[in-house]
Amino acid sequence: MSAETWVPAGAGIDELRAAAAGCRGCELWEPATQVVFSAGNPKGPMMLVGEQPGDQEDRRGIPFVGPAGQLLQRALAEAGVAVADVYVTNAVKHFRFTERGKRRIHATPQVTHIKACRPWLEAEVADVDPQLVVALGATAAKSMLGPAFRITAQRGTVLELPPPFGPRPVLATIHPSAVLRTQGGPEHDAAFAGLVADLRTAAAAVAG
Repeated sequence: MSAETWVPAGAGIDELRAAAAGCRGCELWEPATQVVFSAGNPKGPMMLVGEQPGDQEDRRGIPFVGPAGQLLQRALAEAGVAVADVYVTNAVKHFRFTERGKRRIHATPQVTHIKACRPWLEAEVADVDPQLVVALGATAAKSMLGPAFRITAQRGTVLELPPPFGPRPVLATIHPSAVLRTQGGPEHDAAFAGLVADLRTAAAAVAG
């Protein structure tokens, strides 16, 4: 499985977004409502890469518009990162889920899905050419840094992305949804503060 057939060579973000609507690089397109490509400034200095769209993102066609996205907006603001400076996308462009009654429950993308969607992410990085990439969560980090990467051991540190994504700086941190899962618990404030601290490190690296 691979999206490579559908990715136009040397294309800009608008052309890539249009082409992605027809992607059949893996089976996730079929049950999903639509492809969810990207949002934000395609020439911004910071590129945020998440895991995959959620339920609300799948319905609206825009990444990070659900609860995790709202939390990310708060974290960016507290970290001093201007929304106008950020381009946002996901490692996997279609929503993977299981149905439970009328609810659609998030299911983590498999390695095959990450690999299949990787040509889109490679094309995005090539066109956006960000000063720094922030990988939000393990799926995004492993997509770009390899399967051996561990968020728990290496988060919050500016590293170097290997080809074809680099060389360029990258910082991995937890996904905002991981912070959401701590709501109501004693660890929530620390989890949110940790995300903000990592984003501050990213902002400082960009300001450099």
